[in-house]
Amino acid sequence: MAFEIIPAIDVAGGRLAIHTPGGPRPLEAFGGDPLAAARAYAEAGVRRAHVVDLDLAFGGSFANLAVVDAVAAIGLRVQASGGIATLREAEQALAAGADRVVLGSGALLDLAVVREAIGALGSRLILGIEVDEGRIRPRGRREGDLPLVETLEWLVGSGASGFLVTAVGRVGGMRGPDLAVVKRVVRAGRPVIAAGGVGSVDDLRALRRGGASGAVVGRAALEGGLDLAVALTGLDA
Repeated sequence: MAFEIIPAIDVAGGRLAIHTPGGPRPLEAFGGDPLAAARAYAEAGVRRAHVVDLDLAFGGSFANLAVVDAVAAIGLRVQASGGIATLREAEQALAAGADRVVLGSGALLDLAVVREAIGALGSRLILGIEVDEGRIRPRGRREGDLPLVETLEWLVGSGASGFLVTAVGRVGGMRGPDLAVVKRVVRAGRPVIAAGGVGSVDDLRALRRGGASGAVVGRAALEGGLDLAVALTGLDA
């Protein structure tokens, strides 16, 4: 399986933004236009974008499904995310043009919801695992943290097709991924996409060596100077 580089397009109010503890903050990269970013990514050779609806993540309702549709319309496959917590929300994202959705870590507190979504969507659904200090801790929530290994075991037993593992403390920092956490999740025996801290081609190579099947690249692609075309061609150098 080829290693997949997936640039993130975080959106609030239809514009590019970044996740902060206090809420979304606007980004000036690409003039704030998520479609300009998507077109640049497509031209670089990327095949999939990670579209995050920050309004859903912070406010609890979709506000940027039109962006999902527009990004899909230019020819990129869309991995939709942003605190998706129910089967209905996952189906809304798929109907808008996503080909894969990420069920957020906050949903993991309800086993029935997780099993329903896995049963209905199969490989079109992956499970979001946000890890902080060795435990699953959904961002923006003070309660409901979960043990990592035990949770992975029941998710695999419930039929999870794959995971998006986010190193919470490294998001937006471009200081390198948390390889130890990624390797721990890889041992669960399902494809793992890593997020948080990716800032260079060397980081991508390290994740691939660690067993990850792909990586989400956020600020490094938007404003941190990681050339996606170079990354795609230079990964094997």
